[in-house]
Formats: sequence, structure tokens, C-alpha cells
Amino acid sequence: MKVLIIGGVAAGTKTAAKLKREDRNAEVHVITKDKDISYAGCGLPYYVGGLIESRDELIVNTPQKYAGLTGVEVHVGKEAISLDSDKKQVTVKDVDTGEEEVCSYDKLVLSVGASPSILPIEGIEKPGVFKMRTPDDAIAIRSYVEEKSVKKAVVIGAGFIGLEAAENLKAKGVQVTVIDFASQILPNIIDPEMAVYAKKHLLREGIRVITGTKAEAVLGNEAVTGVKTSAGVLGCELLIMAAGIRPNTDFLVGSGLEMFKGTILVDHTMKTNLEDVYAAGDCVMVTNRLTGKNQWSPMGSSANMEGRTLAQVLAGKEKSYPGVLGTGVVKLPNLNIGRTGLTEAQAREAGYDVVTVVAPTDDKAHYYPDASFFITKMIADKNTHKLLGVQVFGPGAVDKMVDIAVMGMNMGAVLEDFENADFAYAPPFSTAIHPFVQVVYILLNKINGTLVSMTPAEYAEGKAKDYKVIDVNPQPSIRGAMFVDLAKVNGEIEGLDKEDKLLLVCAKGKRGYFLQNRLRQFGYKNTAVLEGARFFNDIKISNVSGSISPEEEKRVKALGFLKDKNTEDKFNGRVITRNGKITAEEARTIAEAAEMFGSGEVTMTSRLTMEIQGVPFDNIEPLREYLMQAGLETGGTGSKVRPVVSCKGTTCQYGLIDTFGLSEEIHERFFHGYADVKLPHKFKIAVGGCPNNCVKPDLNDLGIIGQRIPQIDPEKCKGCRICRIEKNCPINVAKVEDGKIVIDENACNHCGRCVGKCPFHAIEDYTNGYRVYIGGRWGKKVAQGRYLDKVFTDKEEVLSIVEKAILLFREQGNTGERFADTVARIGFENVQEQLLSDELLGRKEENIKAQKHLTGGATC
Repeated sequence: MKVLIIGGVAAGTKTAAKLKREDRNAEVHVITKDKDISYAGCGLPYYVGGLIESRDELIVNTPQKYAGLTGVEVHVGKEAISLDSDKKQVTVKDVDTGEEEVCSYDKLVLSVGASPSILPIEGIEKPGVFKMRTPDDAIAIRSYVEEKSVKKAVVIGAGFIGLEAAENLKAKGVQVTVIDFASQILPNIIDPEMAVYAKKHLLREGIRVITGTKAEAVLGNEAVTGVKTSAGVLGCELLIMAAGIRPNTDFLVGSGLEMFKGTILVDHTMKTNLEDVYAAGDCVMVTNRLTGKNQWSPMGSSANMEGRTLAQVLAGKEKSYPGVLGTGVVKLPNLNIGRTGLTEAQAREAGYDVVTVVAPTDDKAHYYPDASFFITKMIADKNTHKLLGVQVFGPGAVDKMVDIAVMGMNMGAVLEDFENADFAYAPPFSTAIHPFVQVVYILLNKINGTLVSMTPAEYAEGKAKDYKVIDVNPQPSIRGAMFVDLAKVNGEIEGLDKEDKLLLVCAKGKRGYFLQNRLRQFGYKNTAVLEGARFFNDIKISNVSGSISPEEEKRVKALGFLKDKNTEDKFNGRVITRNGKITAEEARTIAEAAEMFGSGEVTMTSRLTMEIQGVPFDNIEPLREYLMQAGLETGGTGSKVRPVVSCKGTTCQYGLIDTFGLSEEIHERFFHGYADVKLPHKFKIAVGGCPNNCVKPDLNDLGIIGQRIPQIDPEKCKGCRICRIEKNCPINVAKVEDGKIVIDENACNHCGRCVGKCPFHAIEDYTNGYRVYIGGRWGKKVAQGRYLDKVFTDKEEVLSIVEKAILLFREQGNTGERFADTVARIGFENVQEQLLSDELLGRKEENIKAQKHLTGGATC
């Protein structure tokens, strides 16, 4: 039996390898257009981000290695161009020479995969525009980012690949904007209210997301400089097209093969309508395992399973492919998203009587050091209790929650099947009652009426309009809501009528449920618990005035909003400007935001941060979202690395280093990169372009000053009676001694103003460098920083010193003290010795993981 397989990535190579194991006598040929086979397409974004270091790691098997392992004959660089099923022949073309040949078969497998959809817009051929489908694409993107020092990128498409590309570009220090024509991210993958939460998370993480936006043209002459969209022009130096994929089936049109929108239709044995022709992978339309209806699910996981099943069918076994659940998982910055089964909309469309719940839970024992959360949306049939789907968010192992659901749905499980499931438990791994089981309990309570709730989607649509919000948090936390102390509820509550509609809101939902249970016993008939509670929802009560609770003041302060003490409910919001420089577009956005959400006034802080004045409490979140859409963020408070300040650098006549470039790198690497790292106190960094010290680097916790170290050529010095070098030295350390110019290296501040002043060229050469000051401060107490003995000439070495100083402060500083105090306490020489070695970097992971400085010393 001669089996011809067209396509050599996932489904093709899996089919071929398994078939040869099933039947060593089978003659199996793999024909592929690419020079690579069996590569890790799903790993491409992580190569761009640097998590995968080399191209070789992306290649699962080379053609030679694969052929040796399996016995399959591999033909690379061969493109299939036509199929004649009557003659059982495929015509292929050599991609290098154009030479054509005809290949015969007994059985044919089409596993031709899919390619990125190319949007029909002008300018997509410009340099800097990429797709992401093959290893060569990923290599080209990473090289372009590094070689061109890309600072801004746009990704078209907010699906799995687009969001993974955005995360990994951000990891490379690139400012990213993601746009999608759909009204939400991950369309048809997660439900709208879940997408809203994920979008807000991405905005908080510094990834700008604009949905409902159409790309119209790529701008630029020599290379891409921006994208014209229905929302305006987005500037960028890199564009990634990730707006979906389409099957590579154009060559099969007219072959008699039955297809739907380019996908190949197959039965449960992966057979097409043509005799002895089969198909698998991203090019086929399979079925949904729950509904039995056609579903396209182009995933590497299902492609491999389809290929394995098909191989057994070709070997004569009674096998069938049961279909897909659409399982997927994606890693975002500090949030993972997993899903399987049907979305709520898909379940309703399939005819189910749908019931859902959104429930935040702990992901492991709450007291364990790295415990975090899951947010789970569970979907079931109200009548049969059949599990239909889950969507899970969290910074940790969301895949374990999804995989439990997958196994359950594979076996037709109903909710009760999970009630007493004996899942693994220990504090580092899970909660005593597994998080999945907790969500099942909540959904069963909702179905049987023990819990009456309002979903986040209903709340967002305004269903709570006629409800009175009851704050069930341990302490009053919801402005404008009536606070009820759960522990003291032992009867009717004064001020609440039993006929009132009451929306019970706590932190995650549990206390709301407990209160509802009690109130029911006391005759309150119209209560609803808000699913997801404050953890998931933005709680807003209209027409509220008055003072803000200390808890809320503290919360918004961490977001960069400081209370205006002359008012009850107005705040001044700090807009981070990276280094004191913003674009005209950003300035317009800030001005518009000040008019829309504040008093219309904008001030500058001493740290070169712009501050929008007079923002009412209820406008804080709308303001932040408005700014985030423009790529701007608020913040700059707390015991952590603060936004960097910078002088004008080389745009000043005395500037010696590119302070804007350096401070932006510091901003990305340490303000953003260390955003979650708690320190004993605030840590301020300033970058000055020359020894004039305009931004006072020596009065910051750490300061960097540009240096220009003159190189004297004594042979060219004429010992002039009036020496121009001596005359031009602003600090009078250049002297003519014994007929030659001399500069005291210990006294010279390396301003570089002597360079080029000698008519005989005695000082023409120089070395640019950086001087680093540590331990300065300005405020209630003043301390002038001291500079390290070494003048650094390598920028990366300076960035390493910055990181080591932050790590030293976290490791050896006492909570509440400034870095100047730490340096004084343990000694400058000790600190200098540590900063010039790499031992602190060796302890970095252990240092950052330590539970330290949970309440730092910063008060502003």
C-alpha cells in the first residue's frame, strides 16, 4: 500500500509515523512545501519573546532525523498543485526549480494546514510587516525588533496568536497595541463579560487593546510607520498580521472534493467524499463533540489526535474520531486563560436550557505563599445538569481546571458527578475542596434555588437598576452602599423592607451567599447575590456623594490617584510620562481626559509626571480606561521603583548620552518589570546627560550621569602660554604643568567641554561613559549620593548596576527606611563591593519570591 501524505507539520507527520508503526510494510511518503517539517508552530511567539532561545528548539524533527526514526520518505520543497482522484494522482511542483512531477497513490492524506489570512489593505508588503506561522516568520520578527530597536508595534488580531505575540513583544520592551474588528478579544472563544475583564487586565499590564476597529492601510515609505484604522492612525515600527487563518486548499478547487468555506469535509474516520482520499489537521472541518455539528478547530493538539486516529483507520482498524471541544489555553502577562466546550451563546444556539455561574476561588490554600485565584465561568444544561463548558482565568494553572472539564465532558458528566470527586489536595497545589468542585457546588446551589444570583453580564446590562446594593464586605468598602455586618445579622435589619430588592455584594461572593441564606430565614424575599462580586465586577452606585472610605482611598492611591484634601471625593491622577517626554497625541489625550473626567486642569509634578486635577471618585475607572486606550497609564506611588526622570540629554548643547533612550529602557525594565516587587520604601531614579546635574541625579536613590572622559595626547601639546583647554575648563582642574596640559582624573567631572578646544589637537579623543550615584534623597531629610569609583562605558553594565541596587535594597533594607539609610547603615564600601559583583543577581529569584516589605514605608 502506497500512502501519499500532503503536508508535514502536525497532522501529516503524526499520521505517517503512526501508520509506519502500525504497518511496517506500508510505503509512506510525506510531501511538504516547506523545508522544515514537524515544527512547533505554537511556540513561535515565545521565540520572539526570547523564552525559546534558538531556532533549533522550534524544530521537533528535521526531515533526515524524522525519516530515520520512522522509515517515512520525506520530500521537502514540493508543493501540491492539483489532484486527479480518478487516476489517483497528485501533481507537485518543485518550489525552487518550478519543475513538475506526478505522484501516484493508493491512499491519499490531505494535511495541508492553514496560512494566515492576508487582509486586503494597502501597504502590507512594506518592510516591518510580518505574519507568524513558520519558524522563519518568528526569526524574522525577533531579528527585526532587535536590529531596528523597535519601540512600538501593532498586532492585528486579538485571538490566541495575536495576544501571545503581544505578550512576547512586551517582554522585549516593545509598546504594543492590539486591534480587532470584533467587538471583543478572543471572539467565539470566551463570553463577552469574560472578555471585558481580560481586556481591562491587558490594559493594566500596558498592552493597549482596541476592539471594534478595522485596519484600513499600512503607512510608511521605506518601512511601516503606522496603521490607518477606523479609530485613527496608530504609529508603529512593526506590524504583525494575526487576523485569523485560512485552509491551504485553493489547489483542490475543481477536484470534486466536498468543502465548506475552504475546509475539507470528512466523516468520523477522517475520510472525504472522494474514494481513498482522507484529510486531517487545520484544513478539515470536524464535529463538535457535544453538539455533533460541524466545527473548525485548527489546533495543534487536535491535529495530532486526528492524525493518530487516521493512521489506525488506514491500517485497517475500527477507529473513529469523536470530535473536538474547542479546548484552548493562552498565556497573557500575569493572567492565563483556558476554555473548553461551548460558550454561553453557543450553548443557547445549540438548544440547551443554559444556566451559568461566574465564581472567583482560591487556586490553592490561601495561606500558602504564592496562592492566587481562579475566576471560573461554568456553563451547564439546567434540566439535565450536563456540563457544557468552562472558561477559567488566573495567574496559575488554569489548564488543570480546564482539563477536569474536558475529561468530564468526554464522559458525558453531569454536575453531580463532580460533587465528591477525590481530586489531589495539598496546600501548595490546591484547596481542600478543589476549586472546580467549589464552582460545581455554587452552580448546583443556583440550579436548585439555594442561591439566587445576578450574573456579571446581567449586572453590566443594568439589571441592578432597581436594586439596593448591600455591602457585605468585612469592612465598609462600597461607596454609597448600605453596609451590613454579617456576623451581627440575627434578625430583621433596621432600614431594610422585606419587599426591597437587595443586591448582596462582597469580595468574592461567599459572604453574600451567607447573608442571603440568613435573610431568607427572616422573611426577605427579593435578594440576589452578585456573582463574581467586587473581584470581577466594577461596582457603581449612581448619584452618590460624600466622603470616601479609607480602604477605597488606599486602593485608588495605589493606582496613582491622591486625595484632594479640600474636597470630599475628588482626586488628582498621576499620568506616567516615562521620562518627562510625551507625544503630541498623548498630550491631546491627557488634555481631553482632564476635560471629560476632571477639572480641566493638568499640572506637572517634580518627578515630571503629569497630574489630572479634580477627578471625582466615580470617574477614576473611566479615566484610567480612556488613558489606557491611548497607551497611557496612571500610577507612580507606593514602596516600589518609581517612574524615571530624565534631563534632555543629547538635545541639550552639553548632553553626552541619550537620556531619553536610557530612561525609557530603565522604565520598561524596572518600573514595569519590577512593578510587583515590594521594596522597603520608594526607589527613585534620575538620569542626567552631563555633570550639570539638572535633574539632580545625586539627590535620588540612584542617579546616572553622562560622562565624557578626555584622552590627552602629550606629544601634540605645545605648552602654550594661554592654554585654551585650561581656559575652557569650567571647574578649573585642567592645568599646564611643566609645559604640558594635565587633568587630574580624580577631580575631573568628565563634562567633555575640553574636547576639541586645542588648536593643536592635544585633546581630540574621548570615551563616553556613565557615572552612577547611590544613596541620595531629597525631602524631609536630605542626603547627597556618592558615586561609585568606576566610570562605566557599557550601558548594559549600568542597567545591571540599577538592577543590583534594587535587589540589594529589597534584600538588605529594613522596611520603612530609604535607600540612603540602607547605604549609611551597611556602609558605602560594602554596597559598592556588592554592586560591582554579580552575587545579588545569583540570588535574584529567591530574593523576589521572599514575602518581604508587605507594607512599605512610602506614604505618597
